[in-house]
Amino acid sequence: MNHIDTSDFYGPHVTNQIIKQALHPYPDGLIIVTKVGARRGADKSWMHALSRQELIDAVHDNLRNLGLDQLDVVNLRVGGVMGPSEGSIEEPLTFLAELKLQGLIRHLGLSNATPRQLSEGQRISEIVCVHNFYNVAHREDDGFIDELSRQNIAYVPFFPLGGFTPLQSSALYAAAASLSMTPMQVALAWLLHRAPNILLIPGTSSVKHLRENLDAATL
Repeated sequence: MNHIDTSDFYGPHVTNQIIKQALHPYPDGLIIVTKVGARRGADKSWMHALSRQELIDAVHDNLRNLGLDQLDVVNLRVGGVMGPSEGSIEEPLTFLAELKLQGLIRHLGLSNATPRQLSEGQRISEIVCVHNFYNVAHREDDGFIDELSRQNIAYVPFFPLGGFTPLQSSALYAAAASLSMTPMQVALAWLLHRAPNILLIPGTSSVKHLRENLDAATL
């Protein structure tokens, strides 16, 4: 099984069109994960888009741009840009659960969510994954990851290589040098060994970079 997350980097419309152009017709076993619940403002900032109509439109946009009749996994984005914030997710998740019952969505996940929001969400629908900010330098979700692992729920860390302080980067470079690997390979390998339910979505800008990412799995 292969897993693709439609990143926010280019914006969902462009990213989905690139994925369709490159991979359609999609091979068996490919799981495409999309994310709804936010939109770009005029100043390029992200803002919530959690109304019923906004979520319906986002799901249909993803279906159209990906050339699909059903989305494999849809993550509901709650919280802030970089991290979760407490608050009820009942209303927007209920809207998505209705689309799931209609057959437009196969599975639901959460992004920038807290353990309490996960529990609330599980009373509405099965949650198959959580997509939060986490890496070797930012470990606020340590306990959350362990609980998700016990429930066999996937954890997909975004920015798996971002946000390191100079001191943390120095330690990472020293560890990488001792292993004859790159610092980013060590950071990815650490995540792969952190828990069995972690799925990685590191970005890549070249074939060489892609090979380096794949080699991290051998460490």
